[in-house]
Parts: sequence; C-alpha cells; structure tokens
Amino acid sequence: MPASVRDWVAAARPRTLTAAVAPVAIGTAAAHAAGGVAWGPALAALAGAGLLQIGTNFANDVFDAEKGADTAERKGPVRAVAAGLISAAAMRAAMIVTFGLAVAVGVYLVTIGGWPIVAIGLASVAAGVAYTGGPWPLGYHGLGDLFVMIFFGQVAVCGTAYVQVGDVPALAWWLSLPVGAVATAILVVNNLRDAETDVKVGKRTLAVRFGRRFALVEYTALLALAHGVPIALGLGAVEGVGAWTLLGAATAPWAVVLVRRLVRAVPGPEMNVLLGETAKLLLVQSVAMAVGIAIGVG
Repeated sequence: MPASVRDWVAAARPRTLTAAVAPVAIGTAAAHAAGGVAWGPALAALAGAGLLQIGTNFANDVFDAEKGADTAERKGPVRAVAAGLISAAAMRAAMIVTFGLAVAVGVYLVTIGGWPIVAIGLASVAAGVAYTGGPWPLGYHGLGDLFVMIFFGQVAVCGTAYVQVGDVPALAWWLSLPVGAVATAILVVNNLRDAETDVKVGKRTLAVRFGRRFALVEYTALLALAHGVPIALGLGAVEGVGAWTLLGAATAPWAVVLVRRLVRAVPGPEMNVLLGETAKLLLVQSVAMAVGIAIGVG
C-alpha cells in the first residue's frame, strides 16, 4: 500500500521544525539591529533551513532503520521505514529531492552572499546526511550534540544575518548561543529516551557514553546558557542593544519546569512530550528575543 500523506508528514517530524524557524527569526532580528532586514533573503533562508531539517529527518529515518536502531523496543514515535509505512527506497529518494530543493534555494542565496553561502550549504547537506549515514555517522559517535549546536546555532543564525546585511554582527554570534543550546537540548531528550535501545546497536550518543546523570546535567546547562545570554545582552554585553532583550529570559521558569520534569521522567511517552515542549520553548524564546531586539533598537 502506498504511503499516506499522514505518514510523510510524520516522517518530516513537524514538532522539530522549530529548530529551523528559530535561528532564522533570530538571525533576522540581528540583521534588523545591524541596520536593515532584507525579506527576500530572509524568507529564502527560512525555506532553506526548513528543507535542510526535513531532509535530515528523512535521512535519519532511513539510515537508522538500515542500521537497526529503530526497532519495536524503541520508546519514541514510530519511524516510517522501520515500521514498513514507507519503503527505504522511497525515503531515500525523498531525502535526495528535499536536499536538492534546499540547494536550489541556496543558489538564490549564493547570488547574494557569494562563496560563504556555497560553503554553508554544502556543509549543511553533508552534515544532514552524515549525522546517521555514511561509514562514520556523527550521531553514532557522540558528535551529534556538537554539530546541532554549530549548525542550528552559529551557522544558521549567523548565515541568516549575513545574507541580509553582508556581514556577521557581533549580536548574531551572541544570539546563536541560546538558539543552538535549546536545539541541542531537544536532541538530549531524544538521546536520553533512546539510550537503552541505542546501546544495543552501537549508537554511542553522549547519553549512552556518559549516562543519564550526564544527560540531565547537559540539558540543564544548555537551558541555563540559553537564558543567561539574553540577560547578558540586557545588561549591555553588546553596545546598542537595549534591555528589551531581557524578554528572552522570560521563559526561564518554563525551562526550570522542563528540567524538573525530565529528572523525574522515564523513557517513553512522557519524554516524547518533553521533546515537543523543549521544541516549543525554542520557538517561544527565540520569538521573545527577536521582539525584544526589534523594540530595543527601534
């Protein structure tokens, strides 16, 4: 039976797509603070980021299934290839098409930003595939957290600002930290939930390598970093940015609640909910920071 639209939507993992939207919103706010927003490049960056995220999710679905990581024992949502809802060949083709569309969007951005965008685009596609695919998958060797921090933080935020103002303002570097931190926290929940099954197939995430306590400390530290940055900005860490950036710290009580819930949670549906809640936190905090910057710089 052909895969349904619902199966394909689920395979795209819409709950995680805030990790594509948030850095573009923040990068655009940094561009605004630096002197202007270019909506054409901003929207193209949003489309490109979304396609890269979906392509990476498709790649993760097919490669994890082929490596045996997604079994009936898995505590997370059903994965399409492993469950037989979508064939491996169809998922692989969808991955290629989605990355191809991201490259097509990137061609427009290259006409604006030049060779740095070529480098960013090629590195982003390579990382999306290499996260769970290839002879040395990053996620299977404990490097997933680092690459999420870099690509959803520094690369996405600073790249978005760059295509709009032709430079990377200091503010963009600062703002990339909370975005990358919360995006990485989403992955921490995912890896903590899947640790028991990951270890059986040799997927040595940080949660597998160092255990539950380490993962909980990592999650807490990431959310603390995410809320410490807007406080530092509000106190004048970057010249010309007003105290309105403190809006980004308004989600701190929510973050505390999530930490407490994760400490008590056991692998299963509750962690699936916490993953979605962390993704929502990423979007809400990013929008709050973006609004604060817009107000603060006028």
